[in-house]
Amino acid sequence: MRKAVTGTGFTGAKEACIHRVLDPSKANQIAPRRCALAIMTKAPRAGAVKTRLQPPLSSEEAAALNVCFLRDTASAICRAGEKARGVAVYTPPEARHEYDQILPGDFELLLQRGDGFGERLFLATEDLLRVGFQSCCLIDSDSPTVTAEAFCEAVDALQGEAERVVLGPTHDGGYYLIGMKRAFVQLFADIDWSTERVFDQTVARAGEIGLEVHTLPSFFDVDDRFALRRLCDELLGKGGESAPATTNFLCQIVDREGRDRIWPHEQG
Repeated sequence: MRKAVTGTGFTGAKEACIHRVLDPSKANQIAPRRCALAIMTKAPRAGAVKTRLQPPLSSEEAAALNVCFLRDTASAICRAGEKARGVAVYTPPEARHEYDQILPGDFELLLQRGDGFGERLFLATEDLLRVGFQSCCLIDSDSPTVTAEAFCEAVDALQGEAERVVLGPTHDGGYYLIGMKRAFVQLFADIDWSTERVFDQTVARAGEIGLEVHTLPSFFDVDDRFALRRLCDELLGKGGESAPATTNFLCQIVDREGRDRIWPHEQG
């Protein structure tokens, strides 16, 4: 969701939105038995996104980095199999053209509704199921190292008749993914968002309404300078192959200005 960067291979028209915008008032817009892998995203505007990464990043760099997060997440979604379909659940309403050169052309768009975070998640679930998806997973835009295999596992866990919720935990006590086949408002109401209690509260809420919980592998989200250093450790220090757009962007900064700019050495 942020300022576009070059070298990712995704291009789009500049005048017209290249992505179909789903209309939640209409059913049967999706091929049967598909699972939506839907990224919750805010428009990529400098100063409006990733503010907790400023510093060490400038507002423009933070926006550009989150574009890379989106591209890497979208790339993993595209490799999650034929039963999955990529969607960006975006805001604000006028931002749909800003995704033309960020997301692959076969992604769908869906406008976010609601006020609070929990309400937006619940209404996104309702809308995705209403347009024709058999199941849906809501995915954060802060975890670029989540793998295609994790997304594929989530899709597979939502096949069949059993009612369950799928959760992908993050190391800070939240989750990077929540998936289901029906919209359960209880999973989103009265949750202490942005705290270490989110995952545990959601699991407890699922138990209260009789839902089995399928837990995916843990990953981490990048929302402050300490998580950014961890991301650099994983992508630049270990030579991993995940998150290529993010890796390339971080390498450019380190090569140009030195590692201490965004990736300081451990003290002591």
